[in-house]
Amino acid sequence: MVKLFVGGIPLDTTEMDLAQLISPHATVCTIQIIRDKMTKKLKGYAFVEVASREDADQAIEALDGTPMGDRELTLNIAPDKPKTAPPPPRKYVKLERPQPGEFIKKKRPRKEL
Repeated sequence: MVKLFVGGIPLDTTEMDLAQLISPHATVCTIQIIRDKMTKKLKGYAFVEVASREDADQAIEALDGTPMGDRELTLNIAPDKPKTAPPPPRKYVKLERPQPGEFIKKKRPRKEL
């Protein structure tokens, strides 16, 4: 599968609108419209996964620069994210705590002579 970046989509676009737009040119697998986390409004771009590289090239050739609503579409093949190694596990140090009723005498630093 190849992931396409689709930019310049109108803010009232739905997943179905994108599927109907791209499906004549490519086999659409998944669509992810990017929204603002707080307001849930569209940010104006989406990622669409298509079945093959040939489908992606056909969709880019057919739709890049076409007007949709009051905007102009931009289609590109999205670069793959580099896979990063998981962070190393944390090492915890167990602190010794006194038992209830037990007293730990604190040592004072020695004076230098």
